Amino acid sequence: MPARTTAPTSAAPDSSRAPEEAVTPLIRGVAVLEALTAAGGTMSPSALERATGLARSTVDRIVATLARMEYVRPDGRDAVLTPRVMELGNAYLAALRLPALLGSRADALADELDESVSLAVADRDGIRFIHQATRRRAMSLSFRIGDLLPAERTAPGPLFATEWTEADWTRWRTRRSTDPQDRTFPAVPAVPAVPAVPAVPAVPPSPTPDPALATRADDDFVRRTERAAADGWSLDDQLIEPGLVAVSAPVRDPRTGRLACVANVVSHTSRHTAADLRDTLLPRLRGAVAAMEEDLRRAPHAEPGTPPAGLAGWTSASKQELGREFIESLARGLTVLTAFGEGRAALTLTEVAKATGLARATTRRALITYEHLNLVTHDAADRTFSLSPRVLSLGFPPLAGTSLPRLAEPHLRTLTDRIQETTCLASLTETGDEIQYTARATARHVMRVDIRVGTRLPATTDTAVGRVLLADQDHALADEELEEGVRTLAVPLHDRTGHAVAALTTSTHTARRTPRDCLDTLLPALTTTAARIETDLHTASRFTPAPLT
Repeated sequence: MPARTTAPTSAAPDSSRAPEEAVTPLIRGVAVLEALTAAGGTMSPSALERATGLARSTVDRIVATLARMEYVRPDGRDAVLTPRVMELGNAYLAALRLPALLGSRADALADELDESVSLAVADRDGIRFIHQATRRRAMSLSFRIGDLLPAERTAPGPLFATEWTEADWTRWRTRRSTDPQDRTFPAVPAVPAVPAVPAVPAVPPSPTPDPALATRADDDFVRRTERAAADGWSLDDQLIEPGLVAVSAPVRDPRTGRLACVANVVSHTSRHTAADLRDTLLPRLRGAVAAMEEDLRRAPHAEPGTPPAGLAGWTSASKQELGREFIESLARGLTVLTAFGEGRAALTLTEVAKATGLARATTRRALITYEHLNLVTHDAADRTFSLSPRVLSLGFPPLAGTSLPRLAEPHLRTLTDRIQETTCLASLTETGDEIQYTARATARHVMRVDIRVGTRLPATTDTAVGRVLLADQDHALADEELEEGVRTLAVPLHDRTGHAVAALTTSTHTARRTPRDCLDTLLPALTTTAARIETDLHTASRFTPAPLT
């Protein structure tokens, strides 16, 4: 599904409308992260300047601060989101608990139906995906965890709209009148399809919106909401794109009876019509939803995890080292989001300050700013704050589902530059009888080991890579395993469970490095790099699988 490749142009954040105590650098930093997210994770400083309306010097300082936090990295002249930024979205998903509690049910339903299944939550007048179980086909679905869609062009939207207040409907109508083509939704195809309206002939998409057609589409959403309230389910008949159909059912919180999320089965018209989804798959979807609601009823109380430590001291040290290029108020503000997590879904001001080590006044101003930006909600009754789904707009979608080779590539380049030897990533194939090389960074030597990406070799403990993957050693050094004169060193990469899923390896000529030199010089560099790749892998794969190849 083609999505927009550039961020929607917007004016600079209007600080004049923000509360007096809001942190302006934090507002601007959030704008930069959202612009990078909307653009697919990569933008030049000049493009960020145009997208946010901020001055170039301000953009440069924000990018420098985010780079210090390892949320972005420089790639030539571009700023690129890194897996580390996913810790912000992970904080929201962990606090929400729904992916952890219901994700396996969605996966099992996808396997049973052989169709893609997703879980979605409401985000004001839109919906966001919090879990995806997709099918690998030539005609695949490209929505990602964290993607935001307009409610009126989805199957979950009418179900969420059954709980809208009059203020919610007013907000939706205002947005529809100011953005009839959904340009503020980067995940929507660039040329939107005309929503299907009963008894209205199909009209080709037009760059100029037709007010009458838009009115009919809005009226149709109201009718679909009324039907969803009466039926308890909802259909999407090619509302986002021709050929895409979906059926949704609500998953209710057993304590309150309100919507916790919506389960959504997605297909395309060559496999199912919308009516066929309703008649054949909806009953099985409802069965899975009943099991999900039982899981929510039986879920034990979440024990609070350990919040990050030492953040306040780290930001102070970074300010002293980098000077004015480091925006301390931005860095401290972003650390506030990481105070939330599993067992820490709703926190008081005091609890957030204690978790981050920040002063109460600093914490309070950051929370006020986030409430203004709709990134947190405030419950005045019990004086607690909670993260909102919009936190997923801070870098999560472009990185969701990133493969291990892509995660490793920048680290391989850095390692190769450091040791001046070619480095590679390798993993076992699905059958387990071969080793496949999946990424590499090439050193500049006239005589170098040249193992290309995609190369497969027999999986055996006679090789360094084979030993760390098959025999679970912490490193392996092998002489002349590939051919005469080649010396190879490998270390393992572990997933979140501690299982070795890949190997980081380098090869050199025996005349260039002795075995002792390999162990004294190369091994520490490989071990440090492996730890950095593992950190990215663990962050990126917490709520979304990271393919190994």
